[in-house]
Amino acid sequence: MSKRQSGQFDRIFKENIEAIIPTFITKLLHIYPIHSEELPDQIQHTKERRPDVLKKITDRDQRTFILHLEIQLSDEPDMVFRMAEYHLMIYRKYRIPVEQFVIYIGPKKPKMPVRFVADRHNFEFRLIILSEIDYYVFLNSADPGEIIFAILGDFKNEKPENAVVNIINRIHETTKSDFALKRYMVQLRVLSQIRKLEPITKKAMESISKFFKVEKDFLYIKGMEEGESKRNIAIIQSLIQGTEFDDNKIAELVGVSKDVVREIRTSAKK
Repeated sequence: MSKRQSGQFDRIFKENIEAIIPTFITKLLHIYPIHSEELPDQIQHTKERRPDVLKKITDRDQRTFILHLEIQLSDEPDMVFRMAEYHLMIYRKYRIPVEQFVIYIGPKKPKMPVRFVADRHNFEFRLIILSEIDYYVFLNSADPGEIIFAILGDFKNEKPENAVVNIINRIHETTKSDFALKRYMVQLRVLSQIRKLEPITKKAMESISKFFKVEKDFLYIKGMEEGESKRNIAIIQSLIQGTEFDDNKIAELVGVSKDVVREIRTSAKK
């Protein structure tokens, strides 16, 4: 997997982390907070580490502890050592118990060790494998920022085509603005790559696009993704209106496919 893809996945989790964290905490980790406090994500002693999620939790049993989560895409053999480093640095700073979990989102069951035992050392972290979690845990949410992660869950005996359509329809039902809808659809396309479901997701988006206006359909979302910004859509529109360039020339200048330019040109004529 390329660095660009990995960076896309990281960005999606960071943008939607507040939407997904309550479900992670209660439904996956079975922790029931009555108070939660955000902690700085920068820990430094002899080296700097940035945990994905770091919160001070007081649960319904009146236990107070630091909750540390890492979202992991690759099956990293040395993850246990990294988590042990985190544990010591977090405990040294806050001096209260530390609960650690790795949320694994990769496509295959990981083989990473979760425990390290040696002379005078005994450390273990807990591993949650998202592909083993029923995708309805996320699908039933009212927050599209959480629903998109259903694509990484377990479809059980449901056909992937049907599950993906359910996810797309649910995102449409819960998204309040066109701009947000476009963003979540692009994010869904990116996440679908992890489970090699992008062709199915693309087909599902195309099949339901007729129920939505052109700004919401697959080709427009594709244009947003290929152009990487809304600004490029505006540039294409400006070139169409202000020049005699054909679709091939505009596509070459902006760096998108000819299909995207053709779709925007057709839309402008309506």
